[in-house]
Amino acid sequence: MTSRQRIITRLVWLSTLSALAALPVLGQSSKISASSASHEADFFIISSVDLGKKQILLKLPTEVTNVMQVDDSTRYLDKDLKTIKLTDLRAGDTVYITSRQSGEVSVAVTIRKGPMTVEQLRRRYVPSINVAR
Repeated sequence: MTSRQRIITRLVWLSTLSALAALPVLGQSSKISASSASHEADFFIISSVDLGKKQILLKLPTEVTNVMQVDDSTRYLDKDLKTIKLTDLRAGDTVYITSRQSGEVSVAVTIRKGPMTVEQLRRRYVPSINVAR
């Protein structure tokens, strides 16, 4: 095999691997699901908290960002389920949020700080593959 053929073969393999790696991301939705639809909190990383606008800029593990509104009825909890305040949330915190839709705006119902475990990561982001034998 010539040097040029090896380079072309490597490029084909890299392109194929890149396409396969992107498949799970393409299946992700950038919409925040309402708690009434799933009852399971969505996982986010806080990018910023705007106290004046009562908004939180959130990032999904897929790098998609969303703005979440908070109001006076939003509940804030730490990882031990103890009550905290909006001012206790910081950029970089990982949170689970249940939300509701209010027109075009997503409003947080509950925000709970906490890490994502490996089990949760697999359940949420690694599709199960059934191999027929």
